[in-house]
Amino acid sequence: MIRKPVKHVRRVSDSRGRRQSDDRDTTQHREVTDAERVEMLRRTFFQSALPDIPEIQGYHVCWLTTQNPRDPIHGRLRLGYELIKAEKIPGFEHLGLKTGDYPGVIGVNEMVAAKLPLHLYDAFMREVHFEQPLREEEQIYQNAIAAGELAAQQAKRGGSMKAPLIESGTQELGQARATPSFTS
Repeated sequence: MIRKPVKHVRRVSDSRGRRQSDDRDTTQHREVTDAERVEMLRRTFFQSALPDIPEIQGYHVCWLTTQNPRDPIHGRLRLGYELIKAEKIPGFEHLGLKTGDYPGVIGVNEMVAAKLPLHLYDAFMREVHFEQPLREEEQIYQNAIAAGELAAQQAKRGGSMKAPLIESGTQELGQARATPSFTS
């Protein structure tokens, strides 16, 4: 016994009628209202930028990433950072994380809000943005002096190398400066 495939016959008038009823009237509601544009702007900024955390007296506030394996949150906690709970900041209750490693903490995507006492913030900024660069400048200066002395010795022995001039910019490297305040 040979079976013939069953053909489904569509009635043209039925399919066209259905399509026409599904189509919306293209002359209506084609313009975006100002209110809709403002809402689009609001959503755009919310998705691409983190909200500003209000100042907390005695603390520096910031956002920390949970995705950097070289700068993990537990390392920041050991340094003295404290994660900010959503219930502590009025208006931020909707940003409290519901699940994960940091429930109740203010969070947006992989970022969590944190605070650091100002005395630690100032000490960290002084080390990273003043003391460490000053040490590096001192090393550059010492290397320039050593290169100049080597060149001078070779020039005395009849070598073709001349002693380099250490210019004023190089002479200023590594010199003592007033320590800036990062919290004022």
